[in-house]
Amino acid sequence: MATFLYRLGRLSFRRRALVAAVWAAVLVALGLGALTLSGQLSNSVTIPGTESQRAIDQLTAKFPQANAGGATARVVIEAPAGTSVTDAKGKAAVESLVGQLKTAPKVAVVVDPFQAQSISPDKRVALAQVSYGAKAYELTDGDRQALLDAANATRNAGFTVEFGGDAVQGIPETGATEGLGVAVAAVVLIITFGSLVAAGIPLLTALIGVGTGMGGIFLASGFLELNSNTPILALMIGLAVGIDYALFIVSRYRHELKLGRDPEEAAGRATGTAGSAVVFAGLTVIIALAGLTVIGIPFLGQMGVAAAVTVAVAVIIALTLLPAILGFAGHRVAGERIRLRRKPVEPTHGERWARFVARHRIPVLLVALAGMAVVALPALGMQLGLPNDSTAAPESTQQKAYEIASRSFGEGSNGPLLVVVDTGASTNRQAALGRAAADIQKLPDVAAVTPPKVNAGGDTALLTVIPKSGPSSTQTEDLVAAIRTESGALENATGAKLAVTGQTAANIDVSEKLSDAMLPYLALIVGLAFVLLMLVFRSVVVPLKATIGFLGSVAATFGAVVAVFQWGWLTGLLGVESTGPIMSMLPILLIGVLFGLAMDYQVFLVTRMREEHVHGAEPQEAMVTGFRHGARVVVAAALIMISVFAGFVLAESTLIQSIGFALAFGVLVDAFVVRMTLVPAVMSLLGRGAWWLPKWLDRILPDVDVEGEKLTKHLDTAPDDDERELVGASR
Repeated sequence: MATFLYRLGRLSFRRRALVAAVWAAVLVALGLGALTLSGQLSNSVTIPGTESQRAIDQLTAKFPQANAGGATARVVIEAPAGTSVTDAKGKAAVESLVGQLKTAPKVAVVVDPFQAQSISPDKRVALAQVSYGAKAYELTDGDRQALLDAANATRNAGFTVEFGGDAVQGIPETGATEGLGVAVAAVVLIITFGSLVAAGIPLLTALIGVGTGMGGIFLASGFLELNSNTPILALMIGLAVGIDYALFIVSRYRHELKLGRDPEEAAGRATGTAGSAVVFAGLTVIIALAGLTVIGIPFLGQMGVAAAVTVAVAVIIALTLLPAILGFAGHRVAGERIRLRRKPVEPTHGERWARFVARHRIPVLLVALAGMAVVALPALGMQLGLPNDSTAAPESTQQKAYEIASRSFGEGSNGPLLVVVDTGASTNRQAALGRAAADIQKLPDVAAVTPPKVNAGGDTALLTVIPKSGPSSTQTEDLVAAIRTESGALENATGAKLAVTGQTAANIDVSEKLSDAMLPYLALIVGLAFVLLMLVFRSVVVPLKATIGFLGSVAATFGAVVAVFQWGWLTGLLGVESTGPIMSMLPILLIGVLFGLAMDYQVFLVTRMREEHVHGAEPQEAMVTGFRHGARVVVAAALIMISVFAGFVLAESTLIQSIGFALAFGVLVDAFVVRMTLVPAVMSLLGRGAWWLPKWLDRILPDVDVEGEKLTKHLDTAPDDDERELVGASR
């Protein structure tokens, strides 16, 4: 592989104009396609096969008038102090509002509060329900604005009107604040390279890669239903790895130039050596992200595949477009250093740290492990869920509607459950419905059960159950399970069957499915990590240490996420406006992404240690020398990733904030605690034992030359460096 990449690097360098033109054409074509053919992204989070989804499908087939799969909005109307919604003025205002709501685009049904008797005990608050004939993601910004504008006249009359429900939720967007992460990354690159040209190249290639990947995603949205978070995850990962992969190759290119090689040869060698490591590192990220498809959750699989494709684009750009750009830049990449200080940066900081860790390996090991364990403790109380109005921003209309409804009707009014009763096999359908309602009413945490609505065929009915507790509470989860348990007894007695659906029940089902998938996915990732690292390092101990360190960094990150986004620590400092259950998809996403990034650092740092050991250095010196060569680039890469991810903490969406924070903190822990502290401590402690591999296993494992050592040896011993001499060379 290293030989092929060497040739590819030199070819791209020589044909730089053609390579740049091809990538520019691809970028323009995808951009135009995205602008003209892109579709609407989806806010829906559904999993086929769950009971709530089966009930939705049943209602769609047998009771389409219920609009069970459509968007919904809860409209809270509060009368001014000293008045009520039932007096003449209040009733007129509510009825006028209901009439305005019916005229909003795509609205199918508006339930009048007086007909539904959804008036608070103190008569000050009325609750109207709006059902759409379209799904939430099919609503445009204009549709949502028309819904909100329908309340203008009522508000002008002195009433408070607030809106909740999925019909009000817009598609999350990224703003200009996320660009701060890229700005910090630029500063890190300038400090690392001391050259504006060298610093600008990784940023340029990363932006081209992200633009290409995002163009492809938005183009695909015109043909597929994609979750709204899909492009955001791809943007995060694509920026981070795109900059990092270019950083590794540009660093090696500058090194080759300093050795006196001409630019074309330097580009070839950099692509053949550092490029080989980039390919392996990229493959680990791609496999981890694409592995999200095997857990059976479609929207999560889509997010994983989209991000994996963006990473693949970043790898291909690093191997083709980057050498071409180096051809345009030539020797300017190794230009004069920008003096940011009067004295040059001390070049032996990495070596000093490695020797300090080696001298105090036991205390350092214990302190690092203890610190990670303490940070991980909050993860024991992690509660998973999906966003609802209770987690909306404090000043949003959703949060205000939630608070008013909770105060006037109880928290459960914000998360009603829809119970579908299939009476097709019942001999006495009316009696079956009566029994179903009575049995549900007796369950704990039930505030009310509305009279059943029956379809035209008379074989399907819909009950609305109002819990006493909020939609994110464990009591509501228990209630959903209890209602489903009643189905068996009801079927035995009457022949009728129950199923629970609605947004609250669907969120519970999705969260449970994601929670159940987390451990199998983690086992898959850990197993994959062990096998891949055993191939690279030809050791059993190093992969074991790496995977244990990965698990530690994941646990610590979970703990930090719970402390901030569930418990509310440091929310003011980080700008987090609301807290609540951790987004159900976050743990699995974090495991997949952090695995790939952690393996990047493991490969770039420990490979050089192995190289020194193979060349005969004593274990202690091999660790120190390898750390000295790899620490600077790993630190720079980690700081860049942390900066890019941390920029998303400034987003408006709590979900995007939590993903950005989790990835930034995870990289921080994995890079600086695990790879830069635990790795040298353990390598020093184990000595030669770190490289132990059974002989029988050594014979059957393929030889993966990640650093291109064989290529380098062949080039250094060849009569000349012409790539034609490489024909027939070994990998």
